[in-house]
Amino acid sequence: MRPAIRQRIRLSGGAELSFITAGEASKPALLLLHGFPSSSRMFRGVISELSQAAYVIAPDLPGFGESDVLPVVSFAAFGQTISELLDRLGIGSRYVYLHDFGAPVGLHIAMQAPERVLGLIIQNANAHQTGFGPQWAGTLAYWSQPSPENEAAATAHLTFEGTRDQYIANVPPDVAARIPASSWEEDWRVMQLPGRMDTQRALIADYANYVARFDAIAEYLARRQPPALMLWGRHDAFFDLPETLSWMQALPRMEGHIFDAGHFVLETHAAVAGSLIVDFIRRTQRKSENGNDPMPATLFSPNP
Repeated sequence: MRPAIRQRIRLSGGAELSFITAGEASKPALLLLHGFPSSSRMFRGVISELSQAAYVIAPDLPGFGESDVLPVVSFAAFGQTISELLDRLGIGSRYVYLHDFGAPVGLHIAMQAPERVLGLIIQNANAHQTGFGPQWAGTLAYWSQPSPENEAAATAHLTFEGTRDQYIANVPPDVAARIPASSWEEDWRVMQLPGRMDTQRALIADYANYVARFDAIAEYLARRQPPALMLWGRHDAFFDLPETLSWMQALPRMEGHIFDAGHFVLETHAAVAGSLIVDFIRRTQRKSENGNDPMPATLFSPNP
């Protein structure tokens, strides 16, 4: 088994993209897309195990981790950036892991080439109105009326405390105690680098364009019905729990697991999540090869 390797490529637009690969290129590809405010570092606890079943590609999105910022920031631009990476690596069919800001990027890629999607792994990723609870009021107001006052409210979490809260807000103390402070400290360090805050502000504004595509996303899911695995932290302070039911209704054959975790499931449940993902990839590969349906009898289960 090949160890994880960090690499960099210079994109056609001039910016450099940092990414990790692991495993044999002959195995099914697995694209891991992180969200705010993290990087490929989010997957540090699962990459080794996932590489047993897949060729893992874990990029730092532009303006996150070790990747350069883009001159023009949008989720569509991010999608094109990651598509260029996949093309440069010669990746055809792939599984796509969606988390937070990684969802608009991954769904952009999936909808551009739906025939190449082997399956979706959905981890605290929003694609329905049900994910928006009262905590989104300030952001919704900003999208409808982009005044300086509303922008200040929508971006108020771009602080050290707000970065920390992505990990521990609404999380029971005993679960939060298992999350190392180094996770949000590293994210905050990166966010202080030139151009990074501008990237975050631009993405918050552009998320409105992603939301405007929810109907198109629903049509894609209904038409294609990709195999799907959901891993969800029930204490997520940012995406409401009814979002899990919307995903299950959109993808009735989805396998779902709800964890006693927060927005960053892999910080506390990497071992079990990694095992579930490997099993999902192997089962769907067997189905593809044998033409039968190896999905388990129980498709939705809680996990401590």
